[in-house]
Amino acid sequence: MTIKEVQEEIISEFDMFDDWMGKYEHIIELAKSLPLIKEEYKLSENLIKGCQSQVWLHAEMDGEKLVFSADSDAIITKGLVALMVRVLSGHTPDEILNSDLYFVDQIGLKEHLSPTRSNGLVSMIKQMKIYGIAFKSKQGH
Repeated sequence: MTIKEVQEEIISEFDMFDDWMGKYEHIIELAKSLPLIKEEYKLSENLIKGCQSQVWLHAEMDGEKLVFSADSDAIITKGLVALMVRVLSGHTPDEILNSDLYFVDQIGLKEHLSPTRSNGLVSMIKQMKIYGIAFKSKQGH
């Protein structure tokens, strides 16, 4: 699936909920599906700066695709990073760098997250794009 297709799938999932309690519960459920980071990658250099809670993010290439794993010590934040991993993992660095992550606005995350969680989400996106840049330069493109 393309990044756009995954975003559309997420938007339709969130459309099923009438209120934000349901959406928060869905985010918590998504946290349980997150491909967890191996303990050996839970290092301070893998912590996302700008997140109030601890969020570890690891990236590695699998062929031409960048694959992310992550974890957080806070359940909502873990759900948010699970969303981001679902959207961006398994795509090329170019696809990640050129992605327009419109689903964040469309499902209402910006207006329903606290300012600190919203900043954390922006930091997650920025870090995933930085990994895209780093791996793209390693490929010599």
